[in-house]
Amino acid sequence: MQRIIKIAIREYVETIKTKAFIFGVLLAPLVIGVIVFFADRISREPGGSRPALQVDVLDLTHELESEINLAKDKYNEGHPNRLINLHFLASDQDPNLGQTRLRRRQSHLYVVVDPKMLDGTGQMTFYTHKPKPTDLDRQGSVEDILRQAVVVKRCEIADIPLAVLDTIREVNLRTVEIGETPGEQHEQNMADQLIQRMVPFFFMYLMFMGMMGTGQHMLSSVIEEKGSRVIEVLLSAVSPFQLMTGKIVGLCGIGLTVVAIWGSVAFGAACYKGFAIHLPLEMLIFFLGYFILGFMLFTALMAGIGSICNTIKECQSLMMPVMIVFIIPMIAWFRLVQDPNGLLSRVLSFIPPMTPMVMMLRLSAEPGISGMEIMATVFVLALGALLTVWLAARVFRTGILMYGKRPGLQEVFRWIGRS
Repeated sequence: MQRIIKIAIREYVETIKTKAFIFGVLLAPLVIGVIVFFADRISREPGGSRPALQVDVLDLTHELESEINLAKDKYNEGHPNRLINLHFLASDQDPNLGQTRLRRRQSHLYVVVDPKMLDGTGQMTFYTHKPKPTDLDRQGSVEDILRQAVVVKRCEIADIPLAVLDTIREVNLRTVEIGETPGEQHEQNMADQLIQRMVPFFFMYLMFMGMMGTGQHMLSSVIEEKGSRVIEVLLSAVSPFQLMTGKIVGLCGIGLTVVAIWGSVAFGAACYKGFAIHLPLEMLIFFLGYFILGFMLFTALMAGIGSICNTIKECQSLMMPVMIVFIIPMIAWFRLVQDPNGLLSRVLSFIPPMTPMVMMLRLSAEPGISGMEIMATVFVLALGALLTVWLAARVFRTGILMYGKRPGLQEVFRWIGRS
């Protein structure tokens, strides 16, 4: 045990001293800091100036021109860098004139307002070129201008004051989160609700990045020591199992350090922005337990793969199936969080490589999962981790000292079956 601890400490210290590790750990907090401190400033910056959008309008109602111009002028006052110019076509002109001007690039948009628009049975038809992504927002602005003009005119015809219409439309909503005790409550705004919806994904993503980002250090460490023959010196003092176990424990410490830094920075940034995030203590305990067991499983796989390969390039073909399994929860996260107690969520919870991420997603989305189910998933994950460590150790003890051609699958199975 003492030798395992010494190897773990060595692996931890040697890893945190590397420039790549320091850069990788600091990069995520740096990105979060840039987003937090500069997002507001960037959002307040006026958009870049664009050429005025030329819009041809054929108003077959013959009643909307003044309302459309008023709505357009109001828009242009608020958006001086993104002006919209309207050109009204006469109804007695060539009916194809608008489309002809559009084809000749004399306008960017051509709108035909149906003569029955004001009685609610007509429609507006928009003719356009294949729109550029940068023009989609301005086309939406034109739609808003025309829609507003139609509403104003309909109110005028029906003799309904606009103030009354605004009052009818006004519906004030508030969301209050109540606690376990009477009188304990907290009012949530839209930002708080959005953040709370993203908490399950954040926990799963943090779990994924902690395991994948840090666990792959095992692969590079084993291949580097195997290629430089340092591994032979180490195995003269310790057994292959002690070496592999020490590396797993040391890298597990690295993984916990990384997720602690990233999670703390993200939580601090959310608090700095005034978001109300409630993280029960049991969630952190669950995260710690699932992370350690999942990390053991993943790093054991990396140790086994690294021991039978001589270069990182050789590992890529073996890594692909492993990464596909681990990335499935990332792909299906929205479906899982929508139905955390559904059949798919429960099945994936009992597949050890995916258990940590799926369970953190479920626990964050639905804290009411039964204790028996949680204990069952922990048992299955622990059993899978121990089995993976045992299998990886049998491969590691032989493959770590083999050089040259990579062994085939049958040979690896013989190593596992060898007593």
